Amino acid sequence: MSTQANKPLTIVATIKAKSEHVEQVKTELLKLTAASQDDKGCIQYDLHQENANSNGFVVYEIWENNDCLQQHVQSPHFQNYVQVTDDMVDEFIVTEMTAIS
Repeated sequence: MSTQANKPLTIVATIKAKSEHVEQVKTELLKLTAASQDDKGCIQYDLHQENANSNGFVVYEIWENNDCLQQHVQSPHFQNYVQVTDDMVDEFIVTEMTAIS
């Protein structure tokens, strides 16, 4: 029997940039996305921007497993994103999920 631990891990990260930093955050998210798509175990990594509220971004990610996700979180490109955008973001919410059907 397969457990959730054996299944790919889905991440939905919601980012709200401060209005005066939308373009800088967008630029950094685009760089992060390009680098992350090449990370070991990355199945999918897509960046979206809200239509009605341009300071809102969603990153939709699928990782082979939690170990691959943790390697991504520790990667230089992810750590750089966190450091560079530290004072530019009002909200950064990460939701971890596992597909059940």
